[in-house]
Amino acid sequence: MTTPYTEVRTTDAPAPAWSFSQGVRKGPILQVSGQGPQDPATGAYLYPGDVGAQTTRTLENVLAVLRAGGAGVDDVLMFRVYLTKREDFAAMNDAYAAFIEKHLSPGGVKPCRTTVFVGLPQEPMLVEIDAQAIVLS
Repeated sequence: MTTPYTEVRTTDAPAPAWSFSQGVRKGPILQVSGQGPQDPATGAYLYPGDVGAQTTRTLENVLAVLRAGGAGVDDVLMFRVYLTKREDFAAMNDAYAAFIEKHLSPGGVKPCRTTVFVGLPQEPMLVEIDAQAIVLS
């Protein structure tokens, strides 16, 4: 018998723009679609030119989907970060580190991370982040 897929949705993260889900859970696996620096209420892209602020907003959107799926940062195996410019790495990394420190339980294991440099689908986006988590409860 196969475990069904469950769509994960929340108004605390931007609505998916096209034909994909904010998140999908199958059994204990929760995959969060790539999120960007958008305001969940309006869909507007925030903090033009500020990759640090965009990284924090993007991670807040990822966290909202994680929470809607029953997870938190402690449950994340992997974050994938997509940046448009190599020179933004340090600012992104600083914002990422501060976010992880704030949301990871004391003594928790930091998630794995991959960072790649790409073109993103919307001009104002300097960063996009997705996540994969295991939810045991």
